[in-house]
Amino acid sequence: MLSTKQVAEFLNVNEKMVYTLIADKGLPASKVTGKWLFPKHLVLQWIEAGTQNYPRTAQLPSYHGLVLIAGSNDLLLDKMIATFNLKHDDHMAMFGISGSMGGLKALKKNQCHIAASHMLADNQEYNFPFLKDEMKEMTAVVNFCRREQGIIVHKANPKKIKSLKDLSNPHVRIVNRQIGTGTRQLFDRQLKLSGIKGSAIHGYEDCLARHMDVGLNVLTRKADAGPGIKAVANILGLGFIPFCWERFDLLIKKERFFDQGIQYFLSLLKGKVIKAAANTYGGYDLSMAGKMIYPEPDSE
Repeated sequence: MLSTKQVAEFLNVNEKMVYTLIADKGLPASKVTGKWLFPKHLVLQWIEAGTQNYPRTAQLPSYHGLVLIAGSNDLLLDKMIATFNLKHDDHMAMFGISGSMGGLKALKKNQCHIAASHMLADNQEYNFPFLKDEMKEMTAVVNFCRREQGIIVHKANPKKIKSLKDLSNPHVRIVNRQIGTGTRQLFDRQLKLSGIKGSAIHGYEDCLARHMDVGLNVLTRKADAGPGIKAVANILGLGFIPFCWERFDLLIKKERFFDQGIQYFLSLLKGKVIKAAANTYGGYDLSMAGKMIYPEPDSE
């Protein structure tokens, strides 16, 4: 807390101007036993909020209770964010769906504290090769989970879809995930390995933002299939054709890693609520959750 004299010195103005700034400019202040007190971190935020010609690479403001997360959509991550917001009254986590690549770019631009990503490179390493492309320096990488990816189909599977090749049947319609998502990248990789062109698949260009949206389209017969995670198929009672288990990480700039809210958020990875949700949903493996991840020697 700063006194009126201290905040005047901090702002390089006289004390009378401080009262004008409180009344006219919204300078953060609290009156206690007749005296004004100024929370220093709120004064700093007030200054930052009024900054003009802000540089493009502007830093996030000092931590003030808001954890910003961007990147890949996931049911268990949604549960973790909801749990955080219920558990910590003085903190809030907010998530922006932007796909794995969008999360990395947001982290690079200092638009978020945490990027959620599961991008697989040609060398079979997750996230690190893309970090080298997007970031000037390596970030902290904490494993969130491993999860099972594949093709979601209707439980009765009336089109008899058993493999990727069946998706090129002209009577089969799919829905897809957006470009820039790790799931779309994995789906395109699997199609290439199977010698199938996306242009040969009906509905390939119909893109959705969330895994659950894919599942709901299959459930309501708007589509016969779509790439997604097993957890969605389990929750909606749908069929599932597996591709692989993938690694899903949380990427955090080192200078923000020990912010209070970040540490509170990461601590939930070992909590009972998240473990119970993973067991209920299915298709998740939390054996590595919360562990720091490092690049393999051949990927450095």
